[in-house]
Amino acid sequence: MLIFPSVNSKGRDRVRKHHNFMQLRTLIFGFLTLILPASFCLADAATSTDAARNRCSYMGLKDITKFTKSSGASNEVVLISPEIKAPIDWDELVVSWNVLKGVHLKMEARAICPDHITKYYTMSRWSDDTDHFPRESVNKQGDADGTVSIDTLILKKPASKVQIRITMGGGDPTAAVKYLGLSFCNSQVQPVALKPNKSAWGKVVEVPERRQNDYEGGDGWCSPTSLSMDLAYWSDKLNRPELNHTVPETAHAIFDQGLDGTGNWPFNTAYAGSYSGFRAYVTRMDDVAEVEDWIAAGIPVIVSVSSYIVSNRTIGPDNGHLIVCVGFDEKGDVVVNDPGVSVKRNLRARRVYTRENFVKAWKKSKNAVYLVYPETAQIPKDPFNHWDHSN
Repeated sequence: MLIFPSVNSKGRDRVRKHHNFMQLRTLIFGFLTLILPASFCLADAATSTDAARNRCSYMGLKDITKFTKSSGASNEVVLISPEIKAPIDWDELVVSWNVLKGVHLKMEARAICPDHITKYYTMSRWSDDTDHFPRESVNKQGDADGTVSIDTLILKKPASKVQIRITMGGGDPTAAVKYLGLSFCNSQVQPVALKPNKSAWGKVVEVPERRQNDYEGGDGWCSPTSLSMDLAYWSDKLNRPELNHTVPETAHAIFDQGLDGTGNWPFNTAYAGSYSGFRAYVTRMDDVAEVEDWIAAGIPVIVSVSSYIVSNRTIGPDNGHLIVCVGFDEKGDVVVNDPGVSVKRNLRARRVYTRENFVKAWKKSKNAVYLVYPETAQIPKDPFNHWDHSN
């Protein structure tokens, strides 16, 4: 059994404070999982399909013309969405955005619950020019309804709808906002195993290898290192040299002043999605079979996992870790570019992790991924509504 204790370690990639109500809920569900008979844990294909649709769901918005528009301070514009009906009842939300370079924004969200509406929570403040506007997550927003943990709105009770408010400057909103992504999760529902996509077994996408500790200050740079590898792959494939940046350049571009680190998920995808013709967002999946679908399509997937996957530990500090899934071997084990490998031992970033260990480590983030690809890419079919399909 893997144990993931909370730790506050400044400068690491992914430090998340686990609030008491979340800890209690996790303990209860873990206990129930242990005591329930095996017959209750086994489901037929139809039940598995339903569960895969009910645990997490994704909505991509390219058209914001239905958002109301008003003037804000300092030549800013305030955009408020209609109430958006989520595909599932949810208690966690991650918002992604792709905007043009030079645009700054404050992203807010509020939950529409059956009996009341929450306050607007600040999901992030974003800018590619921090001399002009901050790029930061906002701490200490907790109240009776929930809180924001870095980039994730966590509710104490499920909601059915959400409303988004964007305060932005630096461009015409209808042109500047290329894309919004809403990743909903019902943490009460457990992920289900899906049938493997064996067409991805034996296939490796040749993503360049990079190691975070090759750079001074790189100990907490697993996320920008993974992102820089991913963008370097697309740079080579599309002959677009402007996509290929060094690890320190990428870390600087997505640094979160509020977190004092580089592990803010939507900041990474916002940076990638600011490039012309690119879409990038955070979402959650149910099973490694869905990652296989993307590999079969020739698209690498950045995956948020437990840092134990690198050190092979099961106790002690675990701040999370980002790696790039680049393929699968002939047995279905997971081939990755892991930026956290030992530089002192001169290990390659290219590693193979057993399927079982990968699945355990991925649970740390409730199966979160970054999907980064050209808007014209042929992406895999999405039977469970776990990623964008608005092309």
